[in-house]
Amino acid sequence: MKVFFISLALSFLTAPAFCQYKAIKVFRTGSGSPILFLPGFITPGSVWNETIQSLNSKSESHIISYAGFNGMPAIDTPWYAAIKAELLQYIIKENLTSLTIIGHSMGGNLGVDIAAALPLKVSKLILVDALPCLRELMMPGAKASQIQYSSSYNKNILQMSGEAFDKVAFTMADNMTMNAGKRDTLIRWIKEADRNTYVYGYTDLLKLDLRDILKQVKATTLILGASYQNAEVTKGNFEKQYANLDLKVIEMANDSKHFIMFDQPIWFYKKVNAFLKQ
Repeated sequence: MKVFFISLALSFLTAPAFCQYKAIKVFRTGSGSPILFLPGFITPGSVWNETIQSLNSKSESHIISYAGFNGMPAIDTPWYAAIKAELLQYIIKENLTSLTIIGHSMGGNLGVDIAAALPLKVSKLILVDALPCLRELMMPGAKASQIQYSSSYNKNILQMSGEAFDKVAFTMADNMTMNAGKRDTLIRWIKEADRNTYVYGYTDLLKLDLRDILKQVKATTLILGASYQNAEVTKGNFEKQYANLDLKVIEMANDSKHFIMFDQPIWFYKKVNAFLKQ
């Protein structure tokens, strides 16, 4: 009976560690300098497994997955803001210092947001095909206030049949990687995503504009962009959008779409390891 009560007490003590976070799930592995791995939209944390295996330096990896994706329960909107808040809470709670953040796409946006909010904790950023203001690229001149959750486009996606959404998933995945095998994986991730999160989470990203807060980022930053379809034009977009960021290097991956780690993995791992070694 005594053992039962001790076990019961321990369960109450440890429960908060498992139920504290609703917007994120963290998988922690290894030992050494802390690296926070942030995937992009619809992408589970496991997208970083091969990158982590390629690292030359000893590191403690903190691998994040987001609510609504990777089998995690969905949360209410605003989705992005909830993820950001819980990531900040996690970094402070775990007392992560001299932190490196590696973020792809939306994960890069979160990395910028975190580095701006906690400049004394984040020492390095690696941003993989991430733009501070996606809206400016897709809808030049549009204001955040013009992006509505209740748009006709969003309603159409929410009401779309499974067969029609399969076609959307294929087109989206095909536009993001040249690697046919990985394309099929992306399609599966998109189809498995919570539909509301897919729609309203993407709306959050279109509303996002981090260009001004780049001034608050003190971390040394490596920006890796995908060259497809025009490397010169694409690099110009990166230089323009990251103009307010001081300590940065921008490099372009040849023959690559959005998922550089899928299309040019050897080049990608080389750049990551060289930057971490500095």
